[in-house]
Amino acid sequence: MTAISSTIPQSNEASFLVAALYHFVSVPRFADLRAPLQALCEENGVRGTLLLAHEGINGTIAGPDAGIRTVLAFLRAQPEFAGLEHKESRASEMPFLRMKVRLKKEIVTMGVEDIDPNKVVGTYVAPKDWNALISDPGTILIDTRNDYETAIGIFKGAVDPNTKTFREFPDWVRNHTGLHNKPKIAMYCTGGIRCEKATAFMKEQGFDEVYHLKGGILKYLEDVPAEVSLWEGACFVFDERVSVTHGLEEGEHSLCRACRHPLTAEEVTAATFEAGVSCPHCFETRSEDDRLRFRQRQKQMDLAKKRGERHLGS
Repeated sequence: MTAISSTIPQSNEASFLVAALYHFVSVPRFADLRAPLQALCEENGVRGTLLLAHEGINGTIAGPDAGIRTVLAFLRAQPEFAGLEHKESRASEMPFLRMKVRLKKEIVTMGVEDIDPNKVVGTYVAPKDWNALISDPGTILIDTRNDYETAIGIFKGAVDPNTKTFREFPDWVRNHTGLHNKPKIAMYCTGGIRCEKATAFMKEQGFDEVYHLKGGILKYLEDVPAEVSLWEGACFVFDERVSVTHGLEEGEHSLCRACRHPLTAEEVTAATFEAGVSCPHCFETRSEDDRLRFRQRQKQMDLAKKRGERHLGS
């Protein structure tokens, strides 16, 4: 199973190309790929995170166009990833601090044994057909993302499981018997990877008609015009852009450095907000010792910024 690929128009020379990718495939030698992949990314000015596991690869990287093309070519030269697809967007500034290639047990962690999207998975639905499916009265629409992601954007009419992590999703499904009340289940996530496992799990739980948005929210926001879109809000992304909107334009959200929750412009003006220290989402859960520690970290970040550097704790 692969992520949808697309290419968006070139932006100005100062912008960075962002490539999101995943590919479910058996990779017994995945550990051997870590060192050469890490070195290649560093040599080509590419940053981000790539996860390697027995079940495949997942991640997002950013860098100069030529650097991203070189890394993607290297991956596709590996027999296991010959069919790798990716998705592109742009960032006005480098959205990652460093490059990390990590070895993992799963490339997306749901915590359920023997879920293999290569064996069973839901039916893919193209963005152009998504509105019709989720507008059908016989469809239950489920957002498989976590609560801090759904807080800033969601499809109209979607059920929000309010999960803190993807590991909570299977129990949420088991405890919601009402999901069997309608014949169709439609599911979506940011780029498509979580739905690979989520729909496979739903099929194993006895749901028959299970569908998922091909390419995820990102592909929908790229392909579907805003005037006919059923998406409400912005889409959280796991890099320094924080969020994107229709046309994959960078959103207006910022990030609380204490709890990593996305913040609106209004929340940044709240009395409980202090840059790098607290926000309305975490103020009540942090101690004064926590805030003191965060203030010291923020101070070091500010000093590094004045020197023209980027602090590792940012």
